[in-house]
Amino acid sequence: MKKRICLFMLLAAALAVIPASAEVTADGLVPGEYRVAVESSASMFRVVDCCLTVKDGGLTARMTMSGKGYGYVYPGTAEEAAAAEKTQLIPPVEGLEAVAFDFPVPALDVPVSCAAYSIKKDQWYDRTLVFRSEDLPPEAFAEGALVTAASLGLQDGTYKADVTLSGGSGKAFVESPAELTVEGGAAAALIVMSSSKYDYLRMGEETYLPVNTGGNSAFRIPVPCFDRPVTVFADTTAMSVPHEIEYTLTFSSEGLK
Repeated sequence: MKKRICLFMLLAAALAVIPASAEVTADGLVPGEYRVAVESSASMFRVVDCCLTVKDGGLTARMTMSGKGYGYVYPGTAEEAAAAEKTQLIPPVEGLEAVAFDFPVPALDVPVSCAAYSIKKDQWYDRTLVFRSEDLPPEAFAEGALVTAASLGLQDGTYKADVTLSGGSGKAFVESPAELTVEGGAAAALIVMSSSKYDYLRMGEETYLPVNTGGNSAFRIPVPCFDRPVTVFADTTAMSVPHEIEYTLTFSSEGLK
């Protein structure tokens, strides 16, 4: 009993550091294959790559693991997995060098129970996973699934929008509210970083250079959606070797002015 209580405490602590957001289900996505990040409640169960398939109204994640220590996974608890028929267990995908599992995903951005069978320990373990939607491109979302300048009915002009920056060491921030311009139903924002040491900002394959020559680095970037994190990469020259830092920007649709 004490071991089970400790396990639940560890899971609760792990989930406390996984930020929650509105869930994304299959009906909100366009059929196709997309790369997504996966957060795990256990460091020993690490997903190094994940390809999400949206098909026939469902979501399936091919999770490539960091090691070869797990023989099966199961969409449920360890107790349920131990009592399940072998045909209900999910074995590794055949023909691959790395260990990978095709795992059903009910929704993105919410905790999902996953039992994992340790070959070495001959035991099932409870794991909690969160499949993240932040890296999905705007075109992955079905029509009407995102809050955009067009869906908000914003007229051409200049606005102010609250924006928050997350990621990195947690020390960086951006000026808020940000200047927002809307033209032809598309929005762009002037992002002013908290340092002058950023020489470019990247969104997907597009790179944006500073629009100013003095003061903190400022970039004008598109705003694909509101109220959802958007992944960006900022290249910093503050250290001995320039390198990209992954952040997310969230533009709020509330209080646009």
